[in-house]
Amino acid sequence: MTRGHELRLAKRMARLGTETAFEVLVKAKALEAKGRDIIHLEIGEPDFDTPPNIIDAGCDALHKGFTHYGPSAGLMELREVIAQHVSETRRVNVTPDEVVVVPGGKPIIFFSVLAFAEAGDEIIYPNPGFPIYESMINYVGAKAVPIRLREELDFRLDVDELSGLINDRTKLIILNSPQNPTGGVLEKEDIDRIAHAIGDRNVMVLSDEIYSRLIFEGEDHSIMSVDGMKERTILLDGFSKTYAMTGWRMGYGVMRADLAAHIARLMTNSASCTASFTQIAGIEALRGPQDLVDQMRVEFQKRRDVMVAGLNKIKGFSCRLPKGAFYVFPNITQTGWPSKKLADALLDDVGVAALSGTAFGDFGEGYLRFSVANSIENIEKALDRIETWTKKNL
Repeated sequence: MTRGHELRLAKRMARLGTETAFEVLVKAKALEAKGRDIIHLEIGEPDFDTPPNIIDAGCDALHKGFTHYGPSAGLMELREVIAQHVSETRRVNVTPDEVVVVPGGKPIIFFSVLAFAEAGDEIIYPNPGFPIYESMINYVGAKAVPIRLREELDFRLDVDELSGLINDRTKLIILNSPQNPTGGVLEKEDIDRIAHAIGDRNVMVLSDEIYSRLIFEGEDHSIMSVDGMKERTILLDGFSKTYAMTGWRMGYGVMRADLAAHIARLMTNSASCTASFTQIAGIEALRGPQDLVDQMRVEFQKRRDVMVAGLNKIKGFSCRLPKGAFYVFPNITQTGWPSKKLADALLDDVGVAALSGTAFGDFGEGYLRFSVANSIENIEKALDRIETWTKKNL
């Protein structure tokens, strides 16, 4: 007979969070397997196919032998194209040795927190915000300091409030615009004031701009573009949202060259390198035609408009018009239901999969997140189901 052994995990594993979208997706899929009709508005993934020219480039790369290890920082050919792209879009001079290509956007979050934060250090992050920010801060034993995104400011942060949170223990400030889950977009004045609040302090900024090509009103503004901030900014961007390449797993960070060398070492110690054939496809994504990107953005905007208008007609719901990304974040406090309980009820009772605002932090209570990465037909069907549910339960 064998004797069971207790699983003795490191204590830090208890501090590691999760991304609730995947948990709700599993539950929704399980209900579908039982014959339920589920409308998926929970997962943050474009419902479009990767553009054909990018797929062709990836397939061609496989046939040409791009199936082997590459440099941990990424193939030089792709890093050159990314450097040129960022130089043009952020209006700064970027060189290939300032670029690190990684499998998805999350590694840049993971590596940045690992590289800068120790016990006793503080990291300021948006709340409600992408849950991996807080999870990673807690995991390394640093102090997670939330900056609230306020509905009355269209889910932008209060810069004066941020200024009051910065102190000598602050090692990193995380910004995200356009923002997940709210769709909020920081304006140029916000960015300039944030840079002024940081001043000459030796504080790094992780600027998560993964939705930078999905803006419906206004323009994208990066703190990397502000004078004096490039050497203190880690730009996070990638291919998943813009080119519907979530399954290709490819993102990148842009940062000062000496930091890029350390981030590349973290790649060496974790994933070795990003798949070579996907990087060749990434070159085609940035260099090839952009018309399908524009078409996706226009379609997301149409869906956003339908979703927001419909939610604002439902008892207990009020929803601001998000300016970017592909999410809406309605206020549901007038329903009298807690966010998690309401999200669960909508899935269980009427087959609409959404996320509780609390999946994105404590300040998400009173909200739900719906992804509009689904057809207008399904969005309208979901709205009808939600309205039917509210008439029975409110």
